[in-house]
Amino acid sequence: MKLSNPGTVPVYTISGASTARPLPDWLARRRKQSLKSDPEYQNRVELLQDFEFEEASNCIRVSEDGEWVMSTGTYKPQIHVHNLPQLSLSFTRHTNSLNHSFVLLSSDYSKSLHLQNDRRLEFHTPMGCHYEVRLPRYGRDVLYDRYSTEALVPAVGLDSDGKGEVFRMNLEQGRFMKSYQIEVGGDDELTGGGLQGGIGVGCVNVAANAEDTHNLLAFGTSVGTVEFWDPRSRSRVALLAGHDGEVTALDFSSSGLSLATGSSTGMVQLFDMRRPVALLKKDHGYGFAVKKLFHMTSSSQEKKIMSADKRIIKLWDEATGEPWTSVEPVVDINDVAWCKNTGMLLTANEGKQQHAFFIPQLGPAPKWCSFLDNMVEEMAEEIHTETYDNYKFLTLPELKQLSLAHLIGKTNLLRPYMHGYFVASKLYEQAKLIVNPYAWEEERMKRVKDKVENERASRIRGSKKVKVNQKLADKIIKKQENRAKIDTSAGVLGDERFAQLFEDEEFMVDEASKVFQLLNPSTTIDEPVDPKAPTRYQAKDSDDDSSDSDEAIRTTNKSKDDMKMRVSSTQDEGRPLRDTALGSRTQKSGRFAKAQRGDVGGERQVTFLPESKKKRQQEQDEPPTRQQPRGWRRSASSNTFRKM
Repeated sequence: MKLSNPGTVPVYTISGASTARPLPDWLARRRKQSLKSDPEYQNRVELLQDFEFEEASNCIRVSEDGEWVMSTGTYKPQIHVHNLPQLSLSFTRHTNSLNHSFVLLSSDYSKSLHLQNDRRLEFHTPMGCHYEVRLPRYGRDVLYDRYSTEALVPAVGLDSDGKGEVFRMNLEQGRFMKSYQIEVGGDDELTGGGLQGGIGVGCVNVAANAEDTHNLLAFGTSVGTVEFWDPRSRSRVALLAGHDGEVTALDFSSSGLSLATGSSTGMVQLFDMRRPVALLKKDHGYGFAVKKLFHMTSSSQEKKIMSADKRIIKLWDEATGEPWTSVEPVVDINDVAWCKNTGMLLTANEGKQQHAFFIPQLGPAPKWCSFLDNMVEEMAEEIHTETYDNYKFLTLPELKQLSLAHLIGKTNLLRPYMHGYFVASKLYEQAKLIVNPYAWEEERMKRVKDKVENERASRIRGSKKVKVNQKLADKIIKKQENRAKIDTSAGVLGDERFAQLFEDEEFMVDEASKVFQLLNPSTTIDEPVDPKAPTRYQAKDSDDDSSDSDEAIRTTNKSKDDMKMRVSSTQDEGRPLRDTALGSRTQKSGRFAKAQRGDVGGERQVTFLPESKKKRQQEQDEPPTRQQPRGWRRSASSNTFRKM
């Protein structure tokens, strides 16, 4: 089960070529033991057993009771019938010719009518082919009218009157009735007398009826017209023209008042039965013929239109015409079937595996696979970091920069989407490496740098700047340091109810108030320093050192701007302390210095003396006091200076 179209309306691919790797039977038998350890093979989702054909599938239908699916395909031409409640293949039946189209006549699979490519019309029952009849011309479509029990087959070519034919076979009487004659244009001289193989021969391509309402029949022709016939009077009641190309698909709404048409040029038009002008026109954009049309009703009771060509299935709003969602499988589409009142779409396509798509917003899962609803809910809870795992989205200038613009429209590796393209990841990496050979090394260095930055940021304490009460915010963040990650958006900081506490000045906490000091006695208040406050100085009372006095006088005469504070020790009477460290004295004296008094030659001796002896020794060692120079000196009578 794979999310193939993520977005507002997701589409899940339940089965198909993009969900599991197909393995040949001989390889599966040979690798039976090794497949037990193959995760891709073990995790595959197989919605219906053997929901595939050997080569391709052509047509698919879901029964009215919703319990059976019948599909036809090749090679060899065969019919598959699946029992949906059992999720398994019921039986397989081979036919002589390839099936072009078929219709289920009963509410289950028991009665079906098949149009073959060899102009045969076959009736099938559970026992096998019950009856077959050969048609005069090749048929293009088959339709069953329940009220008149007639099988209608639009055919190729012109009759003797130069008109196209819709063969009517009455199943109750078992014979052909008079055909409906449809205007398909064409000239007998150009078309070879209306022969089926003539060049430009007209034909009736498709038929539809509104069996739930007015039961009108609509036939689309190769000249771009739609004719409406009343089966009660067997006459034409209206003609709708103005289509570009051939009309290849028709469908009535459940009310019978709306008709959707599809042309061979990929144009879809929506008509109101009460006026001949189209209400809406939609272009598929690929230029292929529209193969299937459906009127749908989503789970929200919104009316949708489903249109499909061989490349894409599109769903769009019936009222506005806006695109709703789309499904684009990897193989060409041949036919589409919708399980009514659900979100399940089944396809017949080129390739071995048939596809099943589930759109949850279109409707719930069918009752035979209701487990899909739970699986979708579980997948929706998962976070998808990338839209596509194997593709990279690039714009056209980026493609030109990588020299990949020449691949547009030539390979499936470039898929157009909106204003750019999805490029296969392998191709993108190779092109990027060719353009910049050092890209890998640069990417590695970038990742290493990002990892280092993340580790460095994790070591830094988280902080949050606020207008008011910054200390309170820092205190709250500090409490979160023990956690694995600091979250400033959680708790009081992230609660809107406390937003004004950190924004409005009226809620500022006054730490100088008595109430705050009583509630927080251990909180230390940092008093601001007043720059205008006077600086205190300690006076020196030394009468001996006149140089210090001179320095003090010069300091007082300096301006306040040039004033510098000196920090000095009051020990040793204001003089610089002597270097009395033992190691310093040893370095000054030297190893072979002359031993002084009390020292021992060769080594140093440390002697501890009492305080009285130490004072006397210091007085003896102290040099005599030098005579004070004349000049300024301090007066003994007053704290003034006088000159000798």
